[in-house]
Amino acid sequence: MALMGLDIGTTGCKAMAFSIDGWPLSYAYREYESCGSVYEVNGDIIWKNIKAVLRESSSGAGERIDALSISSFGESFVPIDGGGRVLMNSLLYSDSRGTEQCARFKQEFGEVKIMQITGVKPQPMYSLAKFGYLREQKKDVFEKAHKFLLMESFCIYKLTGEYAIDYSLASRSMAFDITKKKWCGELLSLAGVTQEQMAAPVPSGTIVACILPDVAFELGLPEKLLVVTGGHDQVCAATGAGITKPGLAIDGIGTVECITPAFDHPILQPEFLNNNYACVPHSIDGMYVTCAFNFTGGILLKWFRDNFAKSEAAAARAEGVSVYQMLDRMGARKPTDLIVIPHFSGSATPDMNEAARGAFLGLRLDTSMPELYRALLEGITYEMAYNMEILDRCGIRIDELRAVGGGAKSSYWLRIKASITGCRIIALDIAEAGIVGAAMLAGVGLGAYGSVKEAEPLFIHQKPPIEPDPDENKIYAENYLRYKAAREAVAKLYG
Repeated sequence: MALMGLDIGTTGCKAMAFSIDGWPLSYAYREYESCGSVYEVNGDIIWKNIKAVLRESSSGAGERIDALSISSFGESFVPIDGGGRVLMNSLLYSDSRGTEQCARFKQEFGEVKIMQITGVKPQPMYSLAKFGYLREQKKDVFEKAHKFLLMESFCIYKLTGEYAIDYSLASRSMAFDITKKKWCGELLSLAGVTQEQMAAPVPSGTIVACILPDVAFELGLPEKLLVVTGGHDQVCAATGAGITKPGLAIDGIGTVECITPAFDHPILQPEFLNNNYACVPHSIDGMYVTCAFNFTGGILLKWFRDNFAKSEAAAARAEGVSVYQMLDRMGARKPTDLIVIPHFSGSATPDMNEAARGAFLGLRLDTSMPELYRALLEGITYEMAYNMEILDRCGIRIDELRAVGGGAKSSYWLRIKASITGCRIIALDIAEAGIVGAAMLAGVGLGAYGSVKEAEPLFIHQKPPIEPDPDENKIYAENYLRYKAAREAVAKLYG
C-alpha cells in the first residue's frame, strides 16, 4: 500500500511514491521538450512526460499505489475540444498576452471589486486575462473550446475523464470567489467563458474518481487507484512542511526565495492586495496562505560563484565538497555594515517592478571577499524581512520559518536569517515539499489519515531549530533601517 505525489512544473514534472508511514520509495523526473517558445508549454508534451514519471516511479516503488494527488504550477490552462484534444499551447504567466484585456476588465468591473472577490490584484498573468486574449485573437481556438483546464484539472481529466480542480489552483485564475469557494460567473463572462467550461471546484484531498482502466494498464497502475485533488504548488509545499496554523511559514530557498505563511481568515484589505500579495485558499479547510518572494535567492549566489569565486570553486572540487560549503566556511563571521539590494532581476513582492536594479553599498578599499559573500546573504534576507514587515502590518505574523530547498542546507545562511528576521528557523529533511504535500493529501483522500495534521509526524522530519542571536539581532535591526532607506533610494534612481 503506497501513495503517489505528482508535481507539474513549468519546465518538467516529477513523481514520488511513499509508503503509508511516510518513507520515500521511488522518484522520477522528466524535463519537457521545447514547444518552440519560452512563454508557452504544450499540454500533450506535459501529459507524455507525466505518464513517463508515473510509470517509472510506480514500477520502482515495490508496493501497490493506492492513491495519487497533484501539485501544479498556476495560471496556465489547456483549452480542449469536446473530444479532449489539446487545441493550442498553454500561455505561461510570464507571457504578456492578455495585458490589454486585463486593463479593460479592471475598468469594466472595477479593480477593487476584482480583488475583493478573487483575493488577487488584477494582472495579465492570470487565466482570465488569457481567456480574453483567446476570445479576441484566437477565435478559432476559443470557439472550439469545450473546457479550459488549469494544469491540475487537465491531468485529472487525462487520468479519470472527470473535470475537477481544487480551490487553491482555481484561485490562480482571477475568476474564483475565494470566500464562497465557487467560480464567479460575472468575471468569467467578461471573457466570454461559462462556469460549465471550467472544472468543478472541490476542496484539496477530495477523491475525484478511480483512474481510467486503459490509462492504468498503460502506466502499470492499479485499476482501483484513486485520483485525489491536490493544490497549487506553493499550497502543497506549505502542506508538506506542516504550515497548518498561524505563525508558521515555509521558506523555500531555491533559485527564487518564497515565504508562504498560513492564516485563519481571508485577508482582503487594500494594503495587502495592493502590495501584490494574493489570498489563496489553503488545503486546510478555513485556512489561507499567501506568497512573499524575491526573484534573486539562490541565483544571486550562483552569480557570485561564477564571477568572483572561481578559485573557491576549484578548491571545492578538489576537496569533493559543494562550492557553497566552501563559501560558507570562508564567509565573514560577524554581521557586515554593507548593504546589498538584491534586485538583480527586478523586484518581486511587494513592488513587482521589473525595472528595479541591484546595488552594493558601503564598499571600502579593505572590503574583503568573505564580507561580500556574507553581505549577499544579508541583502537577500533583508528583502524577505521587508516583506515580513508588511505582512505583519496586515495581520500575518511569522514566528517560525521552516526552511526547504538548496539554501536550507546552509546553517551559515540560516543563522543569518534567524538573526535578521528574529524568527526561529527549522530546516526540514525534505527535498520536495510540494510532492510530500501532494502525497499527504492523497493519503487523506484514501482515508489512511484523518487529516493532514495526522500525517505530519510521518512525513515531516525537523532538524534542530536555529534561534536568533540577540547581539547580532540588535546590529541587524539598525542595518535593516539602512537597508530600507537604500532600497527606496535605489528604486528612485532606476524608476
